[in-house]
Amino acid sequence: MESIMDTTSYGSHEIKITDRSIISLSGINKISSFDDQEFLMESNMGVILLKGEGLEIIKLDTHDGNVKIKGKLISMAYIENGKKEKEESILSKLFK
Repeated sequence: MESIMDTTSYGSHEIKITDRSIISLSGINKISSFDDQEFLMESNMGVILLKGEGLEIIKLDTHDGNVKIKGKLISMAYIENGKKEKEESILSKLFK
């Protein structure tokens, strides 16, 4: 995965998803890592993990903190502790 953007804090934060294939985000402070299946970004409101297929950046504005991504969106989540945790299997959760 590549690291592309590390800038200062921005004001507002907005996410717009069009037809599950175009994702526009504002208020992005840093893109920690990305590839064609996953983007890990820091926003004003927390760390965002975006998963999909064929994901690629089509617009990047580091001055305003705007990012536009195309590809098939599968999931998007805010990560509370700021670090991507390994997903646990159902069996490991049962045997805790």
